[in-house]
Amino acid sequence: MLPTLLITGAAGYIGTELIKRLSENDLVGEIIALDIRPVAQEDRIVGVTYDQADIRSDEFTDKIKKYKPRSIVHLASVVSAGGDPELDYSVDVLGTHNVLKACVASGVKQLVVTSSGAAYGYYADNPSWLKETDALRGNDDFPYPRHKRLVEELLAGYRETHPELKQLVLRPGTVLGAATNNQITNLFAKPFMLKIAKSRSGFVFIWDEDVISIIEKGVLEDKEGIYNLAGTGSLSANEIAQILNKPCLVLPASVLGAVLNISRFLKLGKLGSEHVKFLQYRPVLDNQSLREDFGYTPKKTTREVFDFFIANRNKRGE
Repeated sequence: MLPTLLITGAAGYIGTELIKRLSENDLVGEIIALDIRPVAQEDRIVGVTYDQADIRSDEFTDKIKKYKPRSIVHLASVVSAGGDPELDYSVDVLGTHNVLKACVASGVKQLVVTSSGAAYGYYADNPSWLKETDALRGNDDFPYPRHKRLVEELLAGYRETHPELKQLVLRPGTVLGAATNNQITNLFAKPFMLKIAKSRSGFVFIWDEDVISIIEKGVLEDKEGIYNLAGTGSLSANEIAQILNKPCLVLPASVLGAVLNISRFLKLGKLGSEHVKFLQYRPVLDNQSLREDFGYTPKKTTREVFDFFIANRNKRGE
């Protein structure tokens, strides 16, 4: 049986679903669900220990010393662009650094971290298919990929100085499930599919249930390594527009950038021209290592994940 497992960001969507899955697995021992937010009593699962702490705090370190988990699944992070860059840096980078220090101080054996394909950066010269060995170049002018790159640099440093702490680093593409609602899914709710002129990069999607299965396999089998998480294949903006039965609106990058800057200046939006590359040069993740080295083939391809998401959205009448 897996000894004590602690999950940060446990009140988030993936954290909640992961706890449900693991609580039903007889091979999993004690589960500690930790989040800065309280979990309502009616949402708590019998047998799971719920606690609160800010991952940036000394209190968090004290909690790790108290519970003495064998493994930590670190899900706590900022997932949306356009917020407060200083707060985002504090949570993502400083928070992860504090988690790493707590792991070493308390003798944690394994740390599972959900990074992001954004760590590779949004660049015109990205390889057509990004492998785990490709450079991490998260853009300095775009806080989200920059922070993911900095987190990965921290992790790499600890792999050198503290090899006794196993690391399983997961770099997901866009995670979609039956009811996902975020900045990316908002793109698909518009009356058109937006595309940047001359952009050839596509979208890769990973089913949320596959993400949960990968984390479950990772902790149960005490895995380590770095893996892209993506369903097989990719979808272009044109293909997505066709699936949605909507027109594809093609705009030059300069035009969209100007619109975003004006919108932000007028306080009508939070994104600026630096975010255009988010659509223009999307990282397209190769999942060969996930399949062949980690030993997990996603149950849904990128196309199947998107079809599943749209089918469920249509059922809700959205």
